[in-house]
Amino acid sequence: MRQRFAPLVPFALTALLAACAAQPQQPELVQPPQPRLQPLVLQLPDEPSAVAQQAEPAHDFSAEQGYEMPVLADSILESGFKLVGTPYRYGGSSIRTGFDCSGFVGFLFREEAGIELPRSTREMIDLDAPLVKRSELEPGDVLFFNDRGRGRVTHAGIYIGDDQFIHSSSSRSGGVRVDSLDDKYWRASYMKAKRVLALASVDGATSHH
Repeated sequence: MRQRFAPLVPFALTALLAACAAQPQQPELVQPPQPRLQPLVLQLPDEPSAVAQQAEPAHDFSAEQGYEMPVLADSILESGFKLVGTPYRYGGSSIRTGFDCSGFVGFLFREEAGIELPRSTREMIDLDAPLVKRSELEPGDVLFFNDRGRGRVTHAGIYIGDDQFIHSSSSRSGGVRVDSLDDKYWRASYMKAKRVLALASVDGATSHH
């Protein structure tokens, strides 16, 4: 699997905002490598079951070839890296206000892929998009987490490759940042991933920068 990164261009933090209730201390920022952006070559499966888990149905995306997934993923990640350091704010969904986790994911998919996502992680995790196995993640897939296996989904981020993801973590952890799925906390908290970019073909959303 090819990985794709863009240079990180952090914004200076203007204020430290209150962390989410019961938000655990999270690991220090993992700086991703900064090779030149490479196009993602994605082979769509002949059957949707190749990316969908058994218990959850999904659209048959095998015949949908109209969307430009590599370009959309590149654009989402490049814009996300430029927002590293943007403050965390509960309920925030813009550069001006700062972001919470679902606000950050929704902002990037709306601005760079033209896809409107539900506002909360609890709604976002129910999107009718293909489920992706942990071993088959591709850049641009949306990741969902809970608190170390406890209860329902509480957090979301975007996979960037090389077992790393970008997300708006908490004010205590510096807002928008990159972390590793191999970290003990995130490994224990990982729930599932969905290929939300496949919805671009269903919704006819092909706008990107």
